[in-house]
Amino acid sequence: MTRTELASRIKAAAYLEGDFTLRSGRKSKYYLDKYLFETQPDILAALGEMFARQVGPATTLIAGAELGGVALAASAAMAARKPFVIIRNAKKDYGTQKMFEGRLAAGDRVLLVEDIATTGGQVLEAAKVIAGAGAKVERIVAVIDRREGARENIEGAGFVFESLFTTADLGIGS
Repeated sequence: MTRTELASRIKAAAYLEGDFTLRSGRKSKYYLDKYLFETQPDILAALGEMFARQVGPATTLIAGAELGGVALAASAAMAARKPFVIIRNAKKDYGTQKMFEGRLAAGDRVLLVEDIATTGGQVLEAAKVIAGAGAKVERIVAVIDRREGARENIEGAGFVFESLFTTADLGIGS
């Protein structure tokens, strides 16, 4: 699937119009439902391949935040043949009580994948967990940048940010 075909496929699968409140609290006339595109095997496989091309020579691990980043991280990990970890939104109060699942260690170099970046809040929280384990986030890569401040916030926090697509690539917004 070409990049243009994938953009078209994502929009067809996930673009909704209406009145929505985003995770950031912002209001929007459209919504990109990540679960509608992440649950399609052809889209998920193509995204995994695109993420795998973002893996650097020193990358040891791929990470994704629950819940939207889990399928993406798994797909990218399979395509890149690298292990992955799941970053939790909140520490569980049973079992190991960790903020991540999988093996994340000091010295790991991590590609952190994100579904849709609006302000970057959730992925920055995940990056803090990774740094707290002594690992380094090499770069943060989102499937879609809504172009509403995520890039500025993520880069302002000292991270490299890329997106596979922007809303403009999907033919949404200005």
